[in-house]
Order: sequence, then structure tokens, then C-alpha cells
Amino acid sequence: MASISDELEGVPLFSGLSNRQRRRLAKLFRERTAPGGTTLVSEGKMSGVSFFVVAHGEATVTVGGKEVARLCPGDHFGELALITERERSATVTAETDMRCLEIPFWDFRDFAHDNPDVMWRLLQHVVAMLSPDGGPPAKSGD
Repeated sequence: MASISDELEGVPLFSGLSNRQRRRLAKLFRERTAPGGTTLVSEGKMSGVSFFVVAHGEATVTVGGKEVARLCPGDHFGELALITERERSATVTAETDMRCLEIPFWDFRDFAHDNPDVMWRLLQHVVAMLSPDGGPPAKSGD
């Protein structure tokens, strides 16, 4: 079985980290398992403010009861609640048995402050998520 550090290497948000940075980050994550059918986070709830990486299994993301995405190993969720410190904007439900890596808000925030490249990638990801076409925002002056 791969180490948490190795699993984080496959996550685009963390792929540019050095081995040392990734090992340091891995120590902040804890493993969480959930059987298929389990709701991991619920839209509109403050179910703890953590960031999750899918290590094994699949999940669906729903907003207002409508499926908007599927998550597979290497995908992550919880970034909006992590940044805004507000209730969850979507529900994530395990479709299969899952193993996730979870990091609390305060640990992720401290790591991101010490590693601005991670914060920048996270911001780019969030902007792409929120853009109507799912792509990066237009450059100013275009």
C-alpha cells in the first residue's frame, strides 16, 4: 500500500511539491474510511471544515439534489468550505467503499501559508470551478 505522501503526489494540487514538503503535508492528513452510501459532507451544513483527497473508491457530488460531478482517486473536495469557513456548498456521497485523506482547516491553512505555490494552485482550481465555462478566467485587458 502506498504511503500518504505517495498518494498526495498523484493529486495535481500537490504534484509540484518537493518530497520534503509532501512528507510534511502527509503528516497532517489522517485516513478516513466510509462504506458505500455514506454521506461524507452535506450541503448547507457545517460538518467540520476539512479538506479531503479521495484515495480509494468513488463518490458523487450533488447540489440541490442534482449530480454535478463524480470523484475518483486523486480528486479532492472541501476546498470551498476550507477557504470560506462557511457551510458546505454540496453533498458528497460515497458510491463505493471509500478511503479518504482528511486534513483540518487550520493545518491546511498553516501549510498553505508556508507554501504559497499550493495556495496559488488552490485559488486557480477554485476560480476554474466557479467560472461558468469551467475554465480559467479571462486575462485583464483581453
